[in-house]
Amino acid sequence: MMRITALAAICVAGPACATHELDERDLQNGQSVYAESCAMCHGAALEGQPDWQIPNADGSLPAPPHDETGHTWHHSNAQNFDYVKYGGAQLMKRLNVIDFTSGMPGFGHTLSDDDIWDVLAYIRSQWPEEIQIMQAGRNPPHE
Repeated sequence: MMRITALAAICVAGPACATHELDERDLQNGQSVYAESCAMCHGAALEGQPDWQIPNADGSLPAPPHDETGHTWHHSNAQNFDYVKYGGAQLMKRLNVIDFTSGMPGFGHTLSDDDIWDVLAYIRSQWPEEIQIMQAGRNPPHE
């Protein structure tokens, strides 16, 4: 079983992951779950959809890449977790952000928290080391 060591995260919108450790995540499971649940939109090679920075007719953005060319690494582990678990629109509603259109569905009803953390660890494991280091700096220190 492949594993990755990463910083802990504190989720913004959900108590279920308030002190979740990201140490020793299952990268093989993450890769498998990503292939089954994420690759259809975000690409098998994490490449995202074409023109992902240009809004669709409904105002939503196409699925961004999760490789180093996208912005996933600009966010903390907790932000990424919440976005996957709740989906873009629901998360923004929880954060009192109005007029936010998102095509990202929530996976909290179909994926376990562990599956989500494993997917995020798998994505992170595909980034160059310098991107992993920069993203790690976006996470609060473990208490």
